[in-house]
Amino acid sequence: MGRKYAIVGVGHVGATIAFALVTKGDADQLVLIDKNEKKARAEQLDLQDATARLETRPKIKIQDYAELADTDILFITAGNIHALDNASGNRWAEFEYTREIVKDIAPKIKKSGFHGILIDTMNPCDAISQYLQKEIGLPGSQVLGTGTFLDTARMQRVVAEQFNVDPKNVAGFVYGEHGESQFVAWSTVKVNGLDVLPLAQAHNLDLTELESQARSGGWAIHSGKGYTSYAIATCAVKLSRAVLDDAHLMCPCSSYNKKYDSYVGQPGIIGKNGVEELIDIPLSNTEETKLANSAATIREKFATM
Repeated sequence: MGRKYAIVGVGHVGATIAFALVTKGDADQLVLIDKNEKKARAEQLDLQDATARLETRPKIKIQDYAELADTDILFITAGNIHALDNASGNRWAEFEYTREIVKDIAPKIKKSGFHGILIDTMNPCDAISQYLQKEIGLPGSQVLGTGTFLDTARMQRVVAEQFNVDPKNVAGFVYGEHGESQFVAWSTVKVNGLDVLPLAQAHNLDLTELESQARSGGWAIHSGKGYTSYAIATCAVKLSRAVLDDAHLMCPCSSYNKKYDSYVGQPGIIGKNGVEELIDIPLSNTEETKLANSAATIREKFATM
């Protein structure tokens, strides 16, 4: 039967994920669901036209939650991007819209009998991921958010630019909320295998400024084109491949942390069961405090759902 994916919400992010899955040959079957049926149909037709010039031809269906029963990977990418137009850097501005969206779609997903791996990109990512897990009733390992996987990529880009290296040569993690309380755990960051802290001192770099640039990266993109799509879609697809390949990839994502009783961005191992385990990398005392405070912010907002 092959690999079956589904996407709920085919706006900028959902459509970009769909395009990547089809053009890279990842999907044998793809289901598109959107509140706007004309939009879902248009994306279906556009992708089907593209397959005439591709090596693979996945089956693409639309608007049928029953198809989720045997879906391997479900992306939740719905939202209202215009909620961020006057958000002033606050991803929680989407919350009043997205919480109503997930209250509508979660029962439909549960009713479908979906039992695969769910990957959420909706904002506020951590609270929405936790709500979906609770309402659908899947094991916590099977529901994850892209979370700080994207923020870590932004940190890698910012640091790489300073040292003129490939971003993949920058290792380390952004922890916490996919939002304003996130932080770069500089104690985990290495450039070409070397600790960044002495490197930054030697190059007279302001790590606080670099962290600010990474945190505000999404807003810089949003202010220019009105949304973000490529990087977040790439992160989501990367996670899905790690699941279906049983790659045991270590990367940060939003998953449940028992210590904080909250979903929060942290490193984990991604494999066929979703989040196979969390990796407890030693942090500095200051970083531990930041993580606890960030988790508390998420927990407080989740309680209002």
